[in-house]
Amino acid sequence: MSTVMIHPATYATVQPAVAKAFALFPLDLKGKNVLIKPNLLRGSAPEEGVVTHPAVLRAVVDQVERMGPAVIVVGDNPGLFGYGANEACFKQTGLMEAAKGYYRNIGNDSRGVAFNPQYLPQVSLSQAVLDADVIISLPKFKTHGLTVVTGAIKNSYGLLPGAQKAKLHKAAGSPQRFQELVVEVFALRVPDLFIMDAIVGMEGNGPASPDLRHIGLILASDNAVAMDAVVAHMMGCEPERLPFLQKARQIGLGDFDLGKIQIEGHLSRIPDFKLPAMGGTAIASNRAVQEFLHSKTILRPKADPALCTACGTCVEQCPVDALSMNEDIPQVDADTCITCFCCQEMCPEKAIALQ
Repeated sequence: MSTVMIHPATYATVQPAVAKAFALFPLDLKGKNVLIKPNLLRGSAPEEGVVTHPAVLRAVVDQVERMGPAVIVVGDNPGLFGYGANEACFKQTGLMEAAKGYYRNIGNDSRGVAFNPQYLPQVSLSQAVLDADVIISLPKFKTHGLTVVTGAIKNSYGLLPGAQKAKLHKAAGSPQRFQELVVEVFALRVPDLFIMDAIVGMEGNGPASPDLRHIGLILASDNAVAMDAVVAHMMGCEPERLPFLQKARQIGLGDFDLGKIQIEGHLSRIPDFKLPAMGGTAIASNRAVQEFLHSKTILRPKADPALCTACGTCVEQCPVDALSMNEDIPQVDADTCITCFCCQEMCPEKAIALQ
């Protein structure tokens, strides 16, 4: 039976929750290579709630120092908008200072590893991941238009450096296959501990939504499937209706059955939590999920003219060239679009929604 810790916290008082996480899920860190991976979607201010808050990273680094000595590396590969700008993203988010000198650009040194040839026969994995004896993952409590929940499992997608993330989006070809692909990336190197920033979470059209929600919690577990199941439940989404959790259980990574998860703390649903368009009643049953995810006609990107600045980022980052600028507003070719959600994720103005 897996355990998930749910502990009250604020960013000013996060250290006791982090200490409890390490006590519940003990790790031998002395003399080990330890990689600490926050969620660094893109450069943003801490108060935007897009990335792991620097206070959480700082508390984890402090704790690892106390448990050492260890060789510590703090790093992540940001999403499409941050390609080649790892250091700039760390500085802008406040994570550079929180890393206390342990930051490393893990995108500069990678090695090819075998992958599922249905997508790509080989992917490039950051060398720091391959060298790590212990990986501590720091996901953020957020929604995601494609996976509904972006938590412990999805956080490992950032272990892949550079534009191959977009290539995999394209290779997946459909939302259903993308969810399965995310699990396969996660399985390349399963982290050893997950400490989630759920102090301020994100609801609505994540993973870069302006709709933030104060939750006031730190979650922790040594099993990502159990953690994401708990998060889904808190959001008001039944875990068994999420294809990526189905895939993870199928290949033996854990169980999403809440009856088989021990809760250390108090688990309750968040009232009136807003799920993205692909969540909530849109996933009323597994059959409906499959039909919905395989459809290419239900959701397409649409820019809000009041927010769009015609910067062209969405056009440049679309892996299948489905977007073009028309009268200073991006337009989508519905037949080409693979609903990979890259445009929504990377829009610096949060101007794109999937409708």
